[in-house]
Amino acid sequence: MAVRHPPTRIYAAVIISAILLIYVYSNFTPTKAKFHTLLDDINNSTLGFQEILVVGLPSRTDRRDGMSLQAALSNMNIKFVDGVHGSSIPDKAIPTTFERERMNDASLGSWRAHMNAIQEVVRRNLTSALILEDDTDWDVRLKQQLKDFSLSAQALTHPLLGSPNLYADPTYPTPSAGSPKVVPDLSYDQLPSTEPPKISPYGDNWDLLWIGHCGMHFPFEDNRLIPKGRVIHHADASVAQKQYLWTFNIPFTLKEQYPEHTRAVHHVQEGVCSLGYAVSQKGARKLLHEIGLRDVTDGFDILLRFFCEGARGRRRHECLTVQPALFHHHRAAGPLSASSDIGDHGAGFRDASSTDMVRWSVRLNADALLEGDTEIIDQYPDT
Repeated sequence: MAVRHPPTRIYAAVIISAILLIYVYSNFTPTKAKFHTLLDDINNSTLGFQEILVVGLPSRTDRRDGMSLQAALSNMNIKFVDGVHGSSIPDKAIPTTFERERMNDASLGSWRAHMNAIQEVVRRNLTSALILEDDTDWDVRLKQQLKDFSLSAQALTHPLLGSPNLYADPTYPTPSAGSPKVVPDLSYDQLPSTEPPKISPYGDNWDLLWIGHCGMHFPFEDNRLIPKGRVIHHADASVAQKQYLWTFNIPFTLKEQYPEHTRAVHHVQEGVCSLGYAVSQKGARKLLHEIGLRDVTDGFDILLRFFCEGARGRRRHECLTVQPALFHHHRAAGPLSASSDIGDHGAGFRDASSTDMVRWSVRLNADALLEGDTEIIDQYPDT
């Protein structure tokens, strides 16, 4: 005679089996699937970082309006960090270990505002944060650009797959006495297979990503501290032609030695301007120690350079960058005097808005993006 189980026991058995299957599947997901999920974080509202912080004076409501709209059009979530007037910083609050003149108020205010943003990353224990100036602009294709950058960063800083002590760049993590001064370029189209990241889509071995600047050198051949590897992305449609590219750092090797529409990822060497950079939690703590609590002798961007390169008594840290940068100055139409709260731009007038080196500018395509148009204006079309 067949034994019949009560229906409730059958339902309970089915539910328990389903739960076990879900548990087993979730804990044995292949590494590659996890990696793709991590890379896809770049599509989220904070670009794969925990937060995006924008530094600027509260009085510049024009810039906050612009950044708020620009972020909304890019499906990004930002938080503002108040800028600081240098005149409000007492001498006692400026780290000083030798007798010297006080820096100008504009530079001091910039330093303190960025240190406040970095302090927030440390205090709130954020895993990472992207920190932007309030007059930056970016390309409509920013998220794809950041995915390209992330894969390049991993190729330069992660060990080769299955070889925990070998790297695609033979000079990484630090050049040795026998390391070559020049290493072959890594092609973005043929990146080596490396161990996948576990923490950040940008890799697990970085302190700072300096991705918004006014100029950057490739690592110098005679520098014994900085790895020499480069990832070269040819035919990058988001890079403007050479005639539209410029830098404060001469020679401009990228422009002089590479074809049109080339982008490069490498370690930081003599960066200028801090338009946009990301910090990891460990990087933020090191920055607070090296730049917040040590002698404030130079502008914030120069101190960042010392931090990355290990100059002026500071240790070298893991800093990556990209040329051309991904964040650039937006120059709004109107009085030139409104262009900066740090420097004097004169008494002239700018008739039309522009953004340095960004082809499909979000700011300049606001009308089309607001109306849902698919036609995007290329600010620097190929000639």
